Amino acid sequence: MQQTQTVSSRPKLLQAMIDVAGQPDLRGKVLFVLGILIIYRFVAHVPVPGVDVANLARYFDPAQGNNLAGMLDLFSGGALRNMSVASMGVYPYITASIVMQLLIPVVPRLQQLSREGGEAGRQRLNQITHWLTVPMALAQSFGQLVLLERGGVIEGIGLTGGQLGPTIAMMFSMTAGTMFCVWLGELITERGIGNGISLIIFAGIVSGLPTLLGQAFLQRGNVGGLVVFFAIALITVYCIVLFTEAQRRIPVQYGRSVFRSGRMYRQAGATHIPLR
Repeated sequence: MQQTQTVSSRPKLLQAMIDVAGQPDLRGKVLFVLGILIIYRFVAHVPVPGVDVANLARYFDPAQGNNLAGMLDLFSGGALRNMSVASMGVYPYITASIVMQLLIPVVPRLQQLSREGGEAGRQRLNQITHWLTVPMALAQSFGQLVLLERGGVIEGIGLTGGQLGPTIAMMFSMTAGTMFCVWLGELITERGIGNGISLIIFAGIVSGLPTLLGQAFLQRGNVGGLVVFFAIALITVYCIVLFTEAQRRIPVQYGRSVFRSGRMYRQAGATHIPLR
């Protein structure tokens, strides 16, 4: 009895971590996810060819006031600051998924695959989304290179003359990095825990938070702002969990038969249907 009370008095999060460590299958999945995320962080430090590291560091210096570049770097998990092959992350895939969602009600063939295709139809739509990701990534990589060229980070970006070769090499490197990140995310979805694409995005954002917080609050001595930031973050997380897990309980009454002392009795029962 004493052991049961000790276990129940533990925090739920700590107890969940202990339960995960005690189950080999679940523990293996968690370790697999951590391994994939470590690989993703290594890829985020592999630079594309032809980038001047000194100009890149100067361009992303907070003193320069490049707020747009800083925001893009935050969502890439610092990969853009390193001009990595994974500097675009999985965002071209997200864009392609949104485009597919808009095209399904418009294109009859896609609409048929979505409604009547079953599992094979979903796989076909997923394959088309992957194909659409490639031109999206190429276009986004070119736009990103042009943005950096205007900032003085790189030179010779263009699709004509002697600029064509280096530009194509950079674009293909960044596109390959995006598709590799998408593949890592799908590995997490198939063999790990949770949505792999979301975890890849989460890992990128979280990896850049310590540097961002240090530059925004600690270096300026704004400890009060840091406290407010964490308070807003906790409230936001609480509200998201509250609305995600919310249920509308629809009451249901039913009758059941109970056999007792050789006779059959009718009893009323009540329950509810939880609707998310």
